[in-house]
Amino acid sequence: MIFYVVELSDDWNVDVPSWKYPRNLESPRVSSPGFGNDSKLMLSSATGTTVSKQTVYRRLGHIGLYARRPVRCVPLTATHCRLRLAWSREHALWTPQQWSCVMFSDESRFSLQSDSRRTFIWRAPGTRYQQENTIERHRYGGAGWLVWGGIILGSRTDLYVQSVTMTGHIYRDVILEQHVRLFRGAMGAEFLFMDDNVRPHRANIVDECLQSEEINRMDWPAYSPDLNPIEHVWDMLGRRIAARQPPPTCLPELRRSLLDEWCNIPQDQIDILILSMPRRCKACIASPGRHTPY
Repeated sequence: MIFYVVELSDDWNVDVPSWKYPRNLESPRVSSPGFGNDSKLMLSSATGTTVSKQTVYRRLGHIGLYARRPVRCVPLTATHCRLRLAWSREHALWTPQQWSCVMFSDESRFSLQSDSRRTFIWRAPGTRYQQENTIERHRYGGAGWLVWGGIILGSRTDLYVQSVTMTGHIYRDVILEQHVRLFRGAMGAEFLFMDDNVRPHRANIVDECLQSEEINRMDWPAYSPDLNPIEHVWDMLGRRIAARQPPPTCLPELRRSLLDEWCNIPQDQIDILILSMPRRCKACIASPGRHTPY
């Protein structure tokens, strides 16, 4: 079966539930926004019968193909998969008590102008996370705010918002000294700090600070946002910002909205995400080591 990627035109008046157009498993082909009209004309020419766009979509549905947005994932090499698999096996049997000592942290970026997600693919039900139905991409920046936050069972840090890129000095002086250190002091030696492997987090001055403050860092496999529950918190935060009425229209308003909505996220929803860690590990083991449904 041949799969294609299709961009939907703004004037298409389609129900957004599911638009997927098959994508070639080896080299995805991008078709024009007028795919429905083009297909209608080709079928009419070949059969001598007038065929509507809706008929085209309905026929694709009859053979089990439905339009969906492709899952966007970070690229994974064989080494990444091996390390992710090893980490998941090591932590798959951790108890809720063990996970309750871990602070999961991360940065994210929020802007007034969101990324266009008008690319759709046609695929069969239950195949969302198959590799041929995903788009691998690295993170990218843009005008907006860089935010940092940490979550732990029963609590969270304040949200740190800045307009500049994170550096090792900012990470040490602000993130570790003003946020993480407070939780280490309250929880004691059992506290475990999770952060990813981006360069500012691994600067020498950061390692020295962690050592001097006796903050134990959790080993973390590279390119594993799906294993980090705070990624879903960023999604919650983004949805809450988008639902505000009126929505923020300038960067100062966006900053205030981020700070407000971060505090408004129910803690029980965050706790549910943290307690999903055993399932995340099992999903990664089942992959094995590749992208998971999380």
